[in-house]
Amino acid sequence: MTLKPRVSRTSLGRLDAASDPRFTLANERTFLAWNRTALALIAGGLAAVQLLSFGVSGAGLMLGLPLIVLGAAIAVGGFERWRASEIAMRTGASLPRSRVAPALLGLGATGVALLALVLLTVSQLR
Repeated sequence: MTLKPRVSRTSLGRLDAASDPRFTLANERTFLAWNRTALALIAGGLAAVQLLSFGVSGAGLMLGLPLIVLGAAIAVGGFERWRASEIAMRTGASLPRSRVAPALLGLGATGVALLALVLLTVSQLR
C-alpha cells in the first residue's frame, strides 16, 4: 500500500504535478462563483448602509455591516476551498469536503434576514 504525500500549507508553485485542466477550470469556476456571492453580499451591505432607513437610528448600519462581514468571510472561505482542492488535485489526494463556507453562508443569511425582520417590526411599532 502506497501512501500519497500529505501536503499542508505549501505553495502551489512548488507542486510539480499538473492536474487535468478540466478539473482545474471547474475548481476555478467554483471559486469565482463564491467570489460573485461574496461581492453581492458586500454590495448589498453597502447599499443597506447608504439607502435603508427603518426609522431606527443606525438601522442601515446594523443591517449592512453583517452583510459586509459575511461577504468578506465567504471570500476567504472560497479561496481556502479553492486552494485545498487545487493542492489535493495536484497531489492525487481526495478532494476535501467543504462544510464551513456553505454553513456560514446559510447561517449568516438567516441571521441577516431575522435582523431585517426585527428592524422592520420595530419601525412599524413606532
